[in-house]
Amino acid sequence: MGIYKVETYRAIDKPDLNEIFLREHANVLRDYGVTMITSFKQSWMENPYAHCVVAYNEDGIMVGGIRVHIKDWNKYPLPMEVAIAKLDEGIYDLVKRYQSQGVGELCGLWNSKSVQGVGISFMLTRAAVSIVNQLKFDILMGICAEYSLPMFKNVGFEIDTSLSNNGEFPYPTDEYITRVVGILKSSTLETANIYDREKILGLRKNPVQIRGEEGKKGNFKVDYNLIVNVLEK
Repeated sequence: MGIYKVETYRAIDKPDLNEIFLREHANVLRDYGVTMITSFKQSWMENPYAHCVVAYNEDGIMVGGIRVHIKDWNKYPLPMEVAIAKLDEGIYDLVKRYQSQGVGELCGLWNSKSVQGVGISFMLTRAAVSIVNQLKFDILMGICAEYSLPMFKNVGFEIDTSLSNNGEFPYPTDEYITRVVGILKSSTLETANIYDREKILGLRKNPVQIRGEEGKKGNFKVDYNLIVNVLEK
């Protein structure tokens, strides 16, 4: 198995990569029968507070991606606010509750069929959580489908049951159950399991490194470059 490359970039800095991210994410969703979700309005491409983490295979082809959005209280709502408010407007109060600590969202996770079973989603999720310290907020939120809930719990996310039906929403279609989740201490990752916490903290200590990762199809190497370009307010 060849070496993969994982890098992060601010969305407004690389519009060409955004187009690839959007196209490949849409292709994956279509394979699951999902043809339209709120984030496909593409507003994140012009959002200076949106950061992407993407994975490439040994041929330089983008095979996975995920985004981290910093909550901007003036212009840019979090994608989950836009999505969930149609079902429960209490999402606005939930996000605002954590304003003093700084809030962000993990969203837009996808990986191509060509790398199913490799472990790309786990790798991207840990990488995205690792850059939160550079983005300087502590509360990381998200919406999580049933099939990805174990992975999200591994990195420290906990289910918020205060909204809707015990925290459950029919999104993006009625066929899926989605939950609002959050890491309330992303700086320390107290709620993450030991393995994932050590992996994430290792990336925070050395955001540029080559290291081995484990997946269902065996071990593989990843070349990480997780230095972010942060907007100066």
